Amino acid sequence: MMLTPGLRFNEIGHLTIEGLDAVSLAKEYGTPLYVINEKLIRNNCKRYTSFISDNFKAGSFPCYASKALSCLEIYRVMKEENMGVDVVSGGELYTALKAGFPSERIFFHGNNKTPDELNMAVKNNVGRVIVDSLTELQTLNEIAIELNCKVKIGLRIKPGIEAHTHDYIKTGQIDSKFGFSIENGEALSAVKTALNCSNLELCQLHCHIGSQIFDTQPFADAVEVMLGFFAKIYSETGIWIKELNLGGGLGARYIDTDSPLEIEEYLTPVANALHEACQKMNIPEPVFHIEPGRSIVGEAGTTLYTVGNIKEIENVRTYVSVDGGMADNIRYALYKADYTVLNASRSSGNILNNATIAGKCCESGDLIQEGVDLIKPEVGDTLAVLTTGAYNYSMASNYNRSLKPAMIMVNDCTHRLIIKRETYDDVLKNDI
Repeated sequence: MMLTPGLRFNEIGHLTIEGLDAVSLAKEYGTPLYVINEKLIRNNCKRYTSFISDNFKAGSFPCYASKALSCLEIYRVMKEENMGVDVVSGGELYTALKAGFPSERIFFHGNNKTPDELNMAVKNNVGRVIVDSLTELQTLNEIAIELNCKVKIGLRIKPGIEAHTHDYIKTGQIDSKFGFSIENGEALSAVKTALNCSNLELCQLHCHIGSQIFDTQPFADAVEVMLGFFAKIYSETGIWIKELNLGGGLGARYIDTDSPLEIEEYLTPVANALHEACQKMNIPEPVFHIEPGRSIVGEAGTTLYTVGNIKEIENVRTYVSVDGGMADNIRYALYKADYTVLNASRSSGNILNNATIAGKCCESGDLIQEGVDLIKPEVGDTLAVLTTGAYNYSMASNYNRSLKPAMIMVNDCTHRLIIKRETYDDVLKNDI
């Protein structure tokens, strides 16, 4: 049985999260309920910041990719842990600023930022705007001229690296909506255009090769390709770009057969590749950034549900329906994402084999997982879906006018509410 860090079964057979009885939490806060392990998140942040501080040039730091999980409390934690943050929308930027996160440590991404979003970023002095197109370069320069300021930017580059991951989350190859490709010359052209923009200062080159990656080689390859591009830029323009941002992509453990790298196992080959490439090419080492998201918050999340209908179709399958579904976890419906599902109410008993965990939305595809073996549940039991800290709440919707769940943060046998459960009035608040 796979258990993520901080999870155990107690003497009465209930799942515990950081020493707290999951069944009791479900009763106190209601379900569905997102439970976030604060201790694990903070520990992951410390491991990233410590390694990068010890192994890369002064000024290097990790930026949390907040699209994985964005809320006020997460930004407060990131501030306390000396992280930067990566935001990809006006909403994420607004939330980070409202949480008091220092704007100079915010990197603003996105392939189609609106003029309003760019204005917000410039007026709030974000650390870097990572530019994704020539249109954005022009728009951003015009905004900077109008506001009489100089904006520090990065360019998103496609290094042409093949990452072994799902097609929907590969982003480093030439056929991607993101960034400028090196291999067809558009990246170098974009660099030269950026250097000629009067009110933009090109500080950084950024790449992101994909998500849920378990191998070090693609990251090391990306470092070498990007540094080779740094050298080419210098030979063509006489300008050294000062910062390399390798993006994110480190995987998390969803099921027993997943074998994600430890943070240090991932970063050591990256550091070695950077040092060796700079020495081989005789170029100065850049300030280094990465943007981990899933590897910080993924395994820190557990979602609790209450079992409703149990429908056995003889010689076909058994449906175990819960009080949530695709409205609070769309990932299985999107791309058959794997999850571990446990009966949090029972640590022993007869096994129900090959169950389908179904949601309550009016869609045949509203499933959380198929082929699940778990302790046979009864109506009213609490089910736990593990590794739901990343891309669950952040992708939640009000489909079927469902209410978005509450979220609590747990740490050393304490718990606190960080996002209230929506009410029906919340769902109606923008209706006219």
